[in-house]
Amino acid sequence: MTSILLKNATLLASFDDAGTELADAGVYIEDHLIKQVGASKDLPKSADQVFDLRDHLILPGLVNTHHHLYQTLTRVVAQDANLFTWLKTLYPIWAKLTDEGVYISTLTGLAELMLSGCTTSSDHLYIYPNDCTLDSQIRAAREIGIRFHASRGSMSLGESKGGLPPDHVTENEAAILKDSQRLIETYHDASEHSLLRLVLAPCSPFSVTADLMRETANLARQYQRVHLHTHLAETLDEEQFCLAKFGMRPVDYVESLGWMGCDCWHAHCVHMNETEISKFAHTGTGVAHCPTSNMRLASGIAPIPKMTRAGVKIGLGVDGSASNDGSHLLAEARQAMLLQRIAPHQYSASMPLGGREGFAGDPQAMSAREALRLATRGGAATLGRTDIGSLEVGKSADLIAINLNRLNYVGAGHDPVAAAVFCHNFSVDLSIIHGRVVVEQGQLLSLDMTKPLQRHREISKMMLTS
Repeated sequence: MTSILLKNATLLASFDDAGTELADAGVYIEDHLIKQVGASKDLPKSADQVFDLRDHLILPGLVNTHHHLYQTLTRVVAQDANLFTWLKTLYPIWAKLTDEGVYISTLTGLAELMLSGCTTSSDHLYIYPNDCTLDSQIRAAREIGIRFHASRGSMSLGESKGGLPPDHVTENEAAILKDSQRLIETYHDASEHSLLRLVLAPCSPFSVTADLMRETANLARQYQRVHLHTHLAETLDEEQFCLAKFGMRPVDYVESLGWMGCDCWHAHCVHMNETEISKFAHTGTGVAHCPTSNMRLASGIAPIPKMTRAGVKIGLGVDGSASNDGSHLLAEARQAMLLQRIAPHQYSASMPLGGREGFAGDPQAMSAREALRLATRGGAATLGRTDIGSLEVGKSADLIAINLNRLNYVGAGHDPVAAAVFCHNFSVDLSIIHGRVVVEQGQLLSLDMTKPLQRHREISKMMLTS
């Protein structure tokens, strides 16, 4: 048995049901579990590793519910495009992706996430040209030491069949299902505190067939805790595509295919009405909110406060590094808070503006703590996990600590939790995943990234210039 003691933290925010925050507090860990949370004076006096976290804030590890890690290879492309134009520009570049590229880009993106406070991440790998496999992504996640939900994504509906992607980046549906089953039976760990779970994730309504969506759901539900994920209601173009092709709005379409329930979560969900939000709440269907990507591609602003009031499970996602151009999860929490504050409040384009342009927002639309709750408890619930997301006895030992004694927090010492969101952040100072220290003093310990970064630059250059 190995043990870790964290003590003397300025503040510990547990994000338990009561929202407990403790001054001069800490955590005691044995193996991969939290054994005690409380005042420093009440914790054990010794452990195998002891961290004096004076002038630090302790938070639960952050949970990333949507990403495309391979896109770290193709940042800042199609800078002024909407989603469909952006995809059309990038599909030919992504067609050059190799299995080595999957592995290297996964290491790179996960390192960036971990340094930003992420301890659990999902990823949506939906393009498999050349020799690409999900196996290499899983290998990278294991090596770097993050808790990981690996999604076997897919595209099968090419341009010749009325879909968006070029035919040469799509796959045969029988092969997709066969590989999905292989991956589940090879890698999926359904146990509590699991470090690796499999997700089945056809890409979107405009890139797969209804048959593949149905068959994928049937396959996933033959196994315990294999969840379903896709993009949904991201843009008005998608809504128009679904109405023209299926005669239904996106939410009604996935509902008709059996893609709602506690084992499903959908990325974006920007363009949903009150009836659709109510369906998500009543069925336990989750949402991955990706504010930066939605801003970058001008997709819109998801109605997160309305979803929250309705009882929808919502987590944060940084989304792909080609539509976010970064993988900083703590920054994404800040973005989520600020975006909701400028969202149009009871605004209609038909309303007279009285000679003015613009519109007012609501400064109370989302607080710093609400944003962090999305990034912790919300993300855990969205991924179907009750073993992470808060600092409580019996939960997985996933947590982060931030040194408050640095320039960007000056003047914010009266509320360290809010400072973690309002103030600009760089890397966290300490991160523990499954009882293992992976970041210390702002440095990644689990893997030397020197060679992977060099190879990443080479592969990226090849893809973008060849």
